[in-house]
Amino acid sequence: MAESNSIFLTLPIVAGVFVFIATAYRLIYGIRVSQCARVLRDYPLEFHPRVIKKHERWTQYGNVYEVRVTTRGQHGAPLMLAVNAAGRRRWPEGVEEGAWLAGDLPFGGVLVVPGSNTMLFLKPADWDKAARKREEAGAERIARAERAKLNNRTQWAVMMRGLGT
Repeated sequence: MAESNSIFLTLPIVAGVFVFIATAYRLIYGIRVSQCARVLRDYPLEFHPRVIKKHERWTQYGNVYEVRVTTRGQHGAPLMLAVNAAGRRRWPEGVEEGAWLAGDLPFGGVLVVPGSNTMLFLKPADWDKAARKREEAGAERIARAERAKLNNRTQWAVMMRGLGT
């Protein structure tokens, strides 16, 4: 009789361990969403007419996309790395027709896809190559990026975990 009672006592422990592991694994997505919220507080949304997906790469924490966000009147849109803030692995529908961007491309930002609940977290694909544009940004843009915590490469490594940056 004592043996059958001990199995029922251990089942909640096993379930609790699985819940803890799932919570710890999803914590990285909560960090990404909070960073996106910080960027959205500090930057206005601006519509960009085209977002072009160049490549896609699978990582443990979500798919990473290489994208170009075109800006009207500017040539040579920088190559950006994008990851879904919620960790979903599919490319959002309709993003090719344009999306709303909050941020500053040399520093990074958040891409919000119209008609969906999708937020893509962006950073320059080549952080070092974008350094010159960040240095030329001016005091106001640099201060805004600091408030949004977009200017710190270490911060980006945490947010874009799994990207090899």
